[in-house]
Amino acid sequence: MVMNAFSRFAGAVLCSVVAAGAAHAQQAPYPSKQVRLILPFAPGGPSDIVGRVLSQKLSEQTGQSVVTDNRAGAGGNLGLELAAKAPPDGYTLVVSSPTMAISPSLYKKLNYDPQKDFAPVSLVANIPNIMLVHNSVPAKSVKEFIDLARRSPGKLNYGSSGAGSTTHLSSEILSNVAKIRMVHVPYKGQGLALTGLMSGQVDMMIMSVPGAQPMVQANRVRPLAVLADKRVASLPNVPTTGEAGVKDFVVNVWFGVLAPANTPREIVNRVNSEIAKALAAPDVRERFAGAGIEPATSTPEQFAAYVKSETARYAKVIREAGISVE
Repeated sequence: MVMNAFSRFAGAVLCSVVAAGAAHAQQAPYPSKQVRLILPFAPGGPSDIVGRVLSQKLSEQTGQSVVTDNRAGAGGNLGLELAAKAPPDGYTLVVSSPTMAISPSLYKKLNYDPQKDFAPVSLVANIPNIMLVHNSVPAKSVKEFIDLARRSPGKLNYGSSGAGSTTHLSSEILSNVAKIRMVHVPYKGQGLALTGLMSGQVDMMIMSVPGAQPMVQANRVRPLAVLADKRVASLPNVPTTGEAGVKDFVVNVWFGVLAPANTPREIVNRVNSEIAKALAAPDVRERFAGAGIEPATSTPEQFAAYVKSETARYAKVIREAGISVE
């Protein structure tokens, strides 16, 4: 009897200890272990730079390791799919680009739902695009280029890094806005497309400022405008599209952080505040500036609204241009 009573008492104590431990674990402040930050593209690109700079700073701020995980494939959709299917506990995050806004209209089938499977956390960066022409093209401004294209529909062509890329869709947006018709010449990558432009294989190309800047400064190509609201500090003499007289033609390559859907709001808010703090740090801003990247912050709601508007914008362009990728 005494032993049975003791056993019951010991069991009750043990249950209390376990319950207390579980409660403590649930109340442990986030983050209490390593965080994985998925980067949906190969190492070396802009998303890789954004992700690695951000992860390093977040690790310093939180005292927990934030490890980058490059998961390239399917045009960035592989990494997004992995993040969408991860536990919604804040320990898996993903850096997205316009891929998540473009893919729903570009692909017939996706293994995730960009609108339903994520909890937007924050916009983190923008990279401005620039409109370039080959030096032989007789146009010194965007307006002159548009006039030239209107006089000869279908004669001018433009290069891109591939069907459905931002370099492709940016040019299609120009075609829609300016009511012109050009021929698309897709390449396997932005570098090859830029080579095609410099050699005169294509007349025009729209690409990110950091990738174009060396060739612009070497006078290998002619810049007509940056597709941004303000001029780029490294190319101060290049006007914006607004200054060039073309309205509604601002196209950035943006990056933002998302968590899986149903991640607790307090965790989303914590990550959002840590990102804002990191992007305000002088060393982060300096490293971004060196790569031609502009820091950008937002609330989760603002980022969600931005993704929604970008999705609608690209859907219209893809539908009207009849673009599809298997």
